[in-house]
Amino acid sequence: MVCNRRLLSTETINSFKELKIVEAKPFVYNVQLNREKKLNALNKQLWSEIVQAFNLLGKDPDCRVIILSGNGKAFCAGIDLNDLMALGSVVNDDELDTARKSIKLLTVIKNFQNYHMEIEKCPKPVIAAIHGACIGGATNMVTFADIRYCTNDSYFQVKEAALGLAADVGALQMLPKIIGNASLARELCLTARKFDSKEAMDCGFVNRLFDDKETMMETCLEMAETMASMSPVAVQGTKVNLNYARDHSVEDGLNFIAHWNMSMLQSEDLMKAAIALISKDTEPPEFEKL
Repeated sequence: MVCNRRLLSTETINSFKELKIVEAKPFVYNVQLNREKKLNALNKQLWSEIVQAFNLLGKDPDCRVIILSGNGKAFCAGIDLNDLMALGSVVNDDELDTARKSIKLLTVIKNFQNYHMEIEKCPKPVIAAIHGACIGGATNMVTFADIRYCTNDSYFQVKEAALGLAADVGALQMLPKIIGNASLARELCLTARKFDSKEAMDCGFVNRLFDDKETMMETCLEMAETMASMSPVAVQGTKVNLNYARDHSVEDGLNFIAHWNMSMLQSEDLMKAAIALISKDTEPPEFEKL
């Protein structure tokens, strides 16, 4: 039986304090980082709301595509330094020995990793629409998006090394896979230098540049509408299998999708899409919610 229960009610949406969630088009949601006065810096509240939003949208049958953007002057200034300094209370706790401090820090780090991983684990395609600054934790975060667009004034930075730590929430693992250039990835992470939108485009970190945020968001909505009009069985299955194939051998990937499609090929979506293609319908078929 298909689940048609809406998970993201108006009441739930209004409960978010640091995020703004908008149903931009049918089946398309825009998740907006909404700490404008703090340049959308990632504090614990915002980070926890991101994981909650993507978890809910990932399960909501009324959502098929998500656009992640930031409100105000910048996409995101990275981790809130007040929250980073709070970790010092664990390190400087004289009542705990090294083992106990380490266990507490491990829990904190794993929680932050899971916040970003929720974007990848979400079965719905995620389009990151980046403008202005995208620093530190924000650069880590967008590595988990499926598609990255940015404006010409955007710049990126894996800043952690300059703050006295190794990046531990995704960039060191994802950036080399995304740009396919280990030397450049190491340079960016080891020097903590900024790289602008043109370099991000040239190295494959983003795949389109725009003059301004408004134009970028219009294009994101058009792309999201196209995805949302297609079979959710096909689109979500494609994301799941692309993620699996990235981290496994070709043979393992083929085996995985064979077992995946032995069930998914029985969906009525396949016949609907085939009939629409053969009949050259101008309007896409309507697919049941997933």
